[in-house]
Amino acid sequence: MAKRGALSGLGTCLYAGGSLALGLAGLIGGRFSTAWQPVPDGLAYRVALAYLAGGLLLLGGLAMLMRRIGLERMGAAILALMYLVFALLWLPRVIGFPQMIGAWLGFCEELALALGAGVVLAASLGNRVAVRVGQVLFGLCVISFGLAHLMAVKETAAMVPKWFPPGQHFWAVATGVAHLLAGAAIAVGIQRVLAARLLALMLVIFDVAVWIPMLIAQPHLQIMWAGNALTLAMAGAAWIMGDARG
Repeated sequence: MAKRGALSGLGTCLYAGGSLALGLAGLIGGRFSTAWQPVPDGLAYRVALAYLAGGLLLLGGLAMLMRRIGLERMGAAILALMYLVFALLWLPRVIGFPQMIGAWLGFCEELALALGAGVVLAASLGNRVAVRVGQVLFGLCVISFGLAHLMAVKETAAMVPKWFPPGQHFWAVATGVAHLLAGAAIAVGIQRVLAARLLALMLVIFDVAVWIPMLIAQPHLQIMWAGNALTLAMAGAAWIMGDARG
């Protein structure tokens, strides 16, 4: 059985820190990051719900960071629930437009984040079956990220800094393939730890090379803060998949 606290601190700190930052982004102005949190504009009490969601993400992230006083499990449960809710909000688009990779991407991004917390929770309870199921599902989500890159090469390439040699198109395709390989390795369990570590590293590079420069250029846009936060949380989730023993 996996021992409680067997996961390294690095993955959980990245994941919790990213989630905490996402919560702060929501609390500033009481808004959802609609690129990832597709809450309908006409929903009653939408602003109040945005503050509630931001507060819970902040609380969950803080609790996960307090491993020494036994709050990690509570924080993981809160974050798993929050990201799962956002994943479910994507389902109407997935069902209505199953041919659109963007709808699947939104759903799988939120589901992958929910699985990050879910695996932490399962590992803390010593449930190796749940850990392995979480890793398989996470790997499938990462495969969807790769497909999204390859099916929208032009849009993906536009996010790559122009000064990156050998070119934007190359990196759009290369990162798509890297996602496919990493996702397959994590799902199947072949070189899972190495694949998860390299995936986390790639995501951190994304944050440093893509999201941070965009944030510096447009700090007034909430999407820039949310994009940075989600990328770090996803990197943490990837690292967690390498740590957990399924």
